[in-house]
Amino acid sequence: MTAPQVISLRRVLIVEDDAPGQRRLCGLLGTIVGEGLVTAIAASVADARSAANAGTFDIALVDIGLPDGNGVDLIAWLQARHPQMACLVITAWGDGDTVLAALRAGAVGYLLKDRDDAELSHALQNIQRGGAPIDPFVARRILSMLPGAVPVTKPEVASDLLSGRERQILGLVAHGHNNRQIAELTGLSRFTIEDYTKRIYRKLAVGSRAAAVFEAHARGLLR
Repeated sequence: MTAPQVISLRRVLIVEDDAPGQRRLCGLLGTIVGEGLVTAIAASVADARSAANAGTFDIALVDIGLPDGNGVDLIAWLQARHPQMACLVITAWGDGDTVLAALRAGAVGYLLKDRDDAELSHALQNIQRGGAPIDPFVARRILSMLPGAVPVTKPEVASDLLSGRERQILGLVAHGHNNRQIAELTGLSRFTIEDYTKRIYRKLAVGSRAAAVFEAHARGLLR
């Protein structure tokens, strides 16, 4: 899935089986969005599927460990059945394999529950601007796994993967800018930026902004 340029937080499906966690996310969203916020709570994979089929949502905030299944599998199902709905992981699970699986399934970002409210709120607001938030602890953990899994012995080979303009645009994506903002910053049209973005996805073999930023960091294309 190619993530939307800007993701609204007005219609949100919260997939979380912990009642305090549900209330916390509702409170954060209420502070960010204010009047007009619509939320639905799903405490299981089955509930989430039913809610998604019954309603229309801009984004699903998905926990990984659910009573009747795995949040990664749910994200893959949502992307197949409801591709207009973005999926953001908010979980206590931070192992590298799970993060990679979630991004490959189509998640636009990956956050950890143990961050304080201000950090989570900032990350959620970044989503609204078209950003691709990945918790720094998670990113460091995954990057530490990569030398053996993704060997890049010749930096010049990695740097040749993307053109200078493509690296510039991806760097702006990594800083949370959406396509309209990138067009203004670079003096290019939005259609040109969209074309560059598609080429970046194709070269990196990814399908979302979050995955593109992560893959570029892993290959040493972004600093």
